[in-house]
Amino acid sequence: MTTLQQLLPGTSATVRDSPVRRSRRVLRPARTPAGVAVAALLTAGLGLLAAEIVAGLWARPLGLVPIDEAAALASASSWKDLSAPALGVAGLGVGLLLLAVLPGRCRLVPVETTDPLIVIGITRSGLRRTLREVARQADGVDRVRVRLRRRRIEVTVVTGPESSGAMLRQVGTAVGDRLAGLGTLGTGEVVVRLRRKGL
Repeated sequence: MTTLQQLLPGTSATVRDSPVRRSRRVLRPARTPAGVAVAALLTAGLGLLAAEIVAGLWARPLGLVPIDEAAALASASSWKDLSAPALGVAGLGVGLLLLAVLPGRCRLVPVETTDPLIVIGITRSGLRRTLREVARQADGVDRVRVRLRRRRIEVTVVTGPESSGAMLRQVGTAVGDRLAGLGTLGTGEVVVRLRRKGL
């Protein structure tokens, strides 16, 4: 098996980013649906227009694209009449450009690896399920809700009225140990909240 380091000597020296930044950049979702939609619309529209122009040059118009009607409408219209549709099309173009430039929200939580050229991640829902099950194993816990925020993980524990602060420490330790065992990067601090039933 050949690794990228063996193929490209000196590659390990070029990896200068922190593991968190590199993972977030690699795991960033692609803008595939928007790109496919725009490419399909442009291909269909320009293909029909090209077919109509070629057929018109042969004096046998296809009639799929109403070129004569569009030319008559354009010659009868003024710039003031077309300002609203032009602004709408320009706004759509700016929106598509922003969608292409701005990074999407990463759906995976990066996991630490020993090789700097390997990037892996765990799904956010999978991490929530794992942490929920770990917190549920503590004594006296009835229900658990886990939220993944940008720089912290919030664990809300619902217990009976007889619970104490020792259970919070137990849940916090268990969740922290599981995060350390998974090797998640950039998850931040763990905040455990206690909510008693009936209060």
